[in-house]
Amino acid sequence: MYGDRQLAVIPKFPEDSIQDLASPWWVEDSDARLHRGDLVRVFVPYSGLQPHRLVAEGRSDPRVHTKALFKMEPWSVGQRPRTPVLPVAALPEAPGEAYYVYRGKYRPGLVVSTGGVDVPRELRTGAAKWQTAPTVLVAPYYGVDPDGSRGGWRPQFVERIRNAEYPQYVWDKLPADGPVESILRLDQLFHTGRHHMDYEKLGYRLSDHALPVIDDWLRWLLTERLPEDSVLAIYRSAQL
Repeated sequence: MYGDRQLAVIPKFPEDSIQDLASPWWVEDSDARLHRGDLVRVFVPYSGLQPHRLVAEGRSDPRVHTKALFKMEPWSVGQRPRTPVLPVAALPEAPGEAYYVYRGKYRPGLVVSTGGVDVPRELRTGAAKWQTAPTVLVAPYYGVDPDGSRGGWRPQFVERIRNAEYPQYVWDKLPADGPVESILRLDQLFHTGRHHMDYEKLGYRLSDHALPVIDDWLRWLLTERLPEDSVLAIYRSAQL
């Protein structure tokens, strides 16, 4: 058990997959602390969709400062935040700031970094909280097989991803409820808070054999180079 939830079954991988080459790939992890390689569930904004800005228009009751009427308007990077003209206690704004609305979904994600070293309290005094708020870096997973909410991925494309042809995509099977196959998007790394309310640990992490493979995959994406003696390089050579 992990918390009050029954752990899923660790999936079996095909013999011609890199996961089998670096077996075991997933292992159970009941540690409440967050580590690199942890499988978590987080809110992931959709990429490629235009965000919208939340703009206060007026109050239904001038005497009530905690409620207001809002509208959403499309936003692009060329637009500068407006100077707030209507103070709303529930959503305070400072000059140069704005509220934006993103469409997204709760998805599995892989913790790539736990955010570095904490800043000592004496160095944080006087600074805005967001300047030193601890964060973690997460890469999201997307389900491969179609269901009522998604059209699925082309099988030919998935096969090429499984053969490690792309530095930004990693084929995988997750020990969690949901799709049979998933794609890890390393090119969609994003930060989320390190507070326990910002993510949900799913009770699994990458093994000591698997995590170095993902590290090499990231290195390949960031530098366009791959160590020749790495497991990933050996696997790619075998697919040619």
